[in-house]
Order: sequence, then structure tokens, then C-alpha cells
Amino acid sequence: MIPKSGNRLSAKIMLEQGVALRGPVPQSLSATANIRLGTRGSPLALYQARLVQQRLAAAHGLDPARIAIEVIRTTGDQVQDRVLADVGGKGVFTKEIEEALAAGRIDLAVHSAKDMPTVLPAGLALAAFLPREDARDAFVSRKANSLAALAPGAVVGTASPRRHAMVRRLRPDLHVAPLRGNVDTRLRKIEQGEADATVLAFAGLKRLGLESTANSVFDIVEFLPAVGQGAIAVETREDDAKTRDLLASINDPDTALALAAERAYLAVLDGTCRTPIAGHAMIIAGRVQMRGQILKPDGSQFYDITCDGPLTDAEAVGTAAGRDLKARAGADFFTGA
Repeated sequence: MIPKSGNRLSAKIMLEQGVALRGPVPQSLSATANIRLGTRGSPLALYQARLVQQRLAAAHGLDPARIAIEVIRTTGDQVQDRVLADVGGKGVFTKEIEEALAAGRIDLAVHSAKDMPTVLPAGLALAAFLPREDARDAFVSRKANSLAALAPGAVVGTASPRRHAMVRRLRPDLHVAPLRGNVDTRLRKIEQGEADATVLAFAGLKRLGLESTANSVFDIVEFLPAVGQGAIAVETREDDAKTRDLLASINDPDTALALAAERAYLAVLDGTCRTPIAGHAMIIAGRVQMRGQILKPDGSQFYDITCDGPLTDAEAVGTAAGRDLKARAGADFFTGA
């Protein structure tokens, strides 16, 4: 496992196969269910919850109605007028759901993997990952078909420090302004002219049937994704062996290994919602290939790393990438010192 500098890594896109699961939550679920699934209530979160519901039901020959979808409003959903770092940082989209899980009010929780803190609450564990969707970022604008084509001084809206830094790295002449909300909210804000463009996860657009709103999709090497982007994570209580056994049947091993590397990488860097960190791992030819990048908040400086290693060393690959970047950047890299 040898870290090596470099700026190119071929992209392997893992597309989910499955049914489109859009529409209202069936109101009769709670009355007949014996498995309770917790999720946020956004359209994307509900799609992801239904996908887990359908795959779990199909794997065990269950009526999907026996798996209740319980909507839980999180801090991140309630506070929309501030950037996430000012609301509470990592965990603002998971805290209330994890509290319900720990208290036994739900049996499993479905999350976007990129929203998961690297350290989980005591007694909880990630039990399964669905096959990863396209991990790339998409460019959305009414004024240009790509970031390069935007007029000088144009405004790009994003609440992500990673996307902010990457936009500024590629186009230091552009302005970046906060833009929060669910996918449909951010698309509407672009339509209304609150910003000239935005950057969204292509996986979310695809899951909602909105991929046609993307003017273009970034090369995964040029615009490295967030850790966990495109992956759906399922969380359970550590002592709930029955639910963990049920979830084993829908776990995708390649995605689980890739996320093990990515989360180990992020843990070394101690990333917060204020920290521009990108990382992406893939399973290629029986090995884990990991690429990471850290940036100054204004994009003026960055460090890039690739690592690879055997599947049995997935976490070690991510840890090596994080340590290499941390050593090269120095302890004060994110402080502005």
C-alpha cells in the first residue's frame, strides 16, 4: 500500500439497479408493520428509504407494508437560514434519527452516507450499504453549460465548503454564496436567479428523476466528491442481531469496502462541516483505490493523494491517505495560519 501523488484516477461509476420509488408515503404502513425504518422527510431521503424498504422486503419475501417508514425531522431540516457549520456541523441530518434508534423507537435508520459523522453514538453501527450511485457532482445553471463557461464574476451558490473551495480553485474569479435547502429548493432558487449556478450531487438528481436539470457532470478527478457521496447507509443498534442479520442480505460488499476506506481517511483528518475535504475510493481489479484531496477554504492551495491496497486493508488504505495529507499540509493548514 504505497501513497503516491498524482492528479488522475480513472472513474468507475457504480449505478444502482432498481425500481423508481417516488410518491407519498403509504399511510397504512404503521398499522401493519413489525420493522420500523427511520428517515428524514425530504423527497430524496424518502426515495432512499423506500429503496431500502423494497430491497429488504424482496430479499426476505416480505410484504413491504411490514416495514414502516417513520419520518423524523432533524436539526438540519428545521434550520434553513444558516450554513450547516453554524447549526451544529456534522450530524445535523442524523442526530434526531440516531436518538430514535438508540431509544428503540425505530429498528433501522437510512442515511445519505455523506451526512454520517465519522464517530457514531455509542451502541450504534453501520450495518449495510446499498450499491453506490454515481458519485460525481453536477453543474446546474441557466446561464452556462459548465463552470468554465460562466461569465467572470458570476455567482455560484453552495453551502458546501468542499464545493466552495473547488469552485474557487478552478475559477478564482467567481463569487461563491451560501445556498441551502433540499434538491428541489436549490433548483428553484437557481431558476429564480438567486445565483447563476450551483453544484449538486448527481446521484440525488438521478434518484429524483431530475438528471436532465444538470448542464454537465464534473470529471470525478477534476472535482473529487465528498466522502460517502452517492452511497446509502443503513444504521442499527449494535445489539440488534436480528435486524443486522436481515440487512446483511442487501449489503453491497464493494460499497462497504470503499466506504470503510473513505471513513477511515476522514477520521484521520478530523473533518468538520467547515473543512474542505474530498475523498473517493473504488474497488478495481480486486484492490481498493483511494484518492483524497484537502483544500484551503478559498481554493488557493490544495494537496492531493492516491493510495491503493488489498481489499483486506481497506481501512488502512484510507488511514494512510489521510496521514499523508495531514503530514504534508501541516497542522495549521485549515486554520489560515
